[in-house]
Amino acid sequence: MQSPYTLPAPNAIYVQLFADDLQGFLNGHEPPVGYPWETLYDPDATYEELLTVARDVQVDARLRLLAYHRIRTAGYPVTDKDLLGVVVEVGMDEGLDALGVYPDGIARYINYTGRLVIWDAPDAVSKEIAAQLMKDSLNILKQIGPWTGPRKTPPPKGNVRISFLVADGLYFGEGPINVLFNDPMGGPALQSATAMMQYITEKATHT
Repeated sequence: MQSPYTLPAPNAIYVQLFADDLQGFLNGHEPPVGYPWETLYDPDATYEELLTVARDVQVDARLRLLAYHRIRTAGYPVTDKDLLGVVVEVGMDEGLDALGVYPDGIARYINYTGRLVIWDAPDAVSKEIAAQLMKDSLNILKQIGPWTGPRKTPPPKGNVRISFLVADGLYFGEGPINVLFNDPMGGPALQSATAMMQYITEKATHT
């Protein structure tokens, strides 16, 4: 498990951002009961059962990603192209800033200090920002292909990486911070992600 922070809580949330590690959602506890958890953590769950979870738009996007991940790692092909999350990582002098945003307007932000903002009560503003980020990201996805290797370690200092969590796998782009933020293709998505980070941190400060 990747551990870019010094404290266990931000490291646990960091792993969960990508929704590709079933055990990372448990934090040492037993899986919750009921749907869709029982399917996700059932080692004998069938392809059809996992696909039901993966395509259920009422289920948390991260849990849908976990279901798609299980399907792919079991060797079944995935033809769905749903974009179910965007993760932005910024390698700063002081450490790693990381933000995960999902289509339903929920988000998680990990400051380089390890401070966490967990945004699980989406409102009209966060939903609007998330929708714009997904739209910006789809424009990028038209131009790039999936990453076929293991998920990479966090970007080095001075780089930003934007990862797209798609039903059929992980896509990403990476480059120097000043270059990617000014890139005609990557810039709009990064600006939308920045808007989400600023919004949820401001709301968290005043609650």
